[in-house]
Amino acid sequence: MYFTNHGLARPWFKRSNKPLHLATLTQRYRPSRAERNELDKSSTKRVVSRDSTAPTARRRLEGLDGIRGLAALFVVLHHCWLMAFPGFPGNGGPWWLGWLLYGHFAVVVFIVLSGFSLAVSPARSQWRLGGLGRFARRRAWRILPPYWAALAFSLVVAWTLAPQPGEGPPTARSVLLYGLLLQDVAGSPSPNGAFWSIAVEAHLYILFPLMLLVLRRAGTTVMLAAVTVPVAVIGLLAPSVPLVDKLLRFTPQFAVLFALGIVGAGIAVTAGTQEPGRPSKAAALRPWWALAAALPVVAVIVAGGPVWTVEHYFWVDIAMGPAVTLLLVSVASGRPAPLVRLLDSAPIRGLGRFSYSLYLIHAPIVVALSTLVVSPAAGHGLTAFLLTVVLAVPLSLVVARLFAAVFELPFLRHRSWPALRAAASARFARGTAS
Repeated sequence: MYFTNHGLARPWFKRSNKPLHLATLTQRYRPSRAERNELDKSSTKRVVSRDSTAPTARRRLEGLDGIRGLAALFVVLHHCWLMAFPGFPGNGGPWWLGWLLYGHFAVVVFIVLSGFSLAVSPARSQWRLGGLGRFARRRAWRILPPYWAALAFSLVVAWTLAPQPGEGPPTARSVLLYGLLLQDVAGSPSPNGAFWSIAVEAHLYILFPLMLLVLRRAGTTVMLAAVTVPVAVIGLLAPSVPLVDKLLRFTPQFAVLFALGIVGAGIAVTAGTQEPGRPSKAAALRPWWALAAALPVVAVIVAGGPVWTVEHYFWVDIAMGPAVTLLLVSVASGRPAPLVRLLDSAPIRGLGRFSYSLYLIHAPIVVALSTLVVSPAAGHGLTAFLLTVVLAVPLSLVVARLFAAVFELPFLRHRSWPALRAAASARFARGTAS
């Protein structure tokens, strides 16, 4: 209950000889409807004036989960394509399926989106992280439980059903390196063809606080230059300097993509503060900027062909970064509206919520089905591809959703072991009571 000066000056105060207490006031005074409306308006203005970013901070960025889900599904289709059409990086399938060869670019989207998502909260707080320990705990809590569970699943499948293509059965060295997220540091038989990017992203988390520090103290341009220049030097020297060439196993171009995602988050938060509820002309143009940035890269990929593109992923990935960043900024601002509605529709948004689990566990499923079921029945080719899609995609989705229910979603809902144990105990109690 709020009280204004004009409300406290009502005549009945003067007629009373009793001392006035807060409890008495709340019992006897009831503002009129017009007064309550005026009080609500003034209260809202005071809250907004204290924190102009408050509406933006509370608003969920629609469409981002949908992008995650579609990118993960694209990776699943890519691996179905790889199993059906040997000869990668050459296109061994029909031309109209050639786009499925480029599953790598879904990881490009993941990396930019990761930097974008992580940076939204710091961007709303003058680029302050809120504590290194807290950030590290939250990232480990989010990433490691599903990853380690998926590693165990992948090892069992590789040892009992089928190892990954071109790899032998995982060894103790594989368990150690992949368990510690060091698979990009040294080689070993891989239990899961999708795990390579998890290590890269984990290492980017280590750089994230440093990127924010440079951005806060020196600005966006300096931060981007501090990341891009060393990466570009690695790319230029790698073909002629063997020692530098070894650095490519860390996929250093992803650091540039991650930094672009951080910058995109700053743009989105600033735009959301300046354009609350009324997108500006610049917001309407953002989808076109994203398209304009993407078209030259797509033209180069088409002209160069798949073999050239795969051999030049380093530079092509960097060239794609601005287009992906502009797309995320556009979607975060609600443009184009039809695309945002599609991405935020219930099925696609739901897919995005367990996209991490889908990415983690689909590869062993696709490989096992292709090796044990599809190849003996249909060999390779279009029939094998269609059969793999029909079998592997639904099974991967179902298993990933069940996997997420146990190893991912509980860790999203409950942010500590005590909270998770309390929730599990409560659920168990409800189950026994029923």
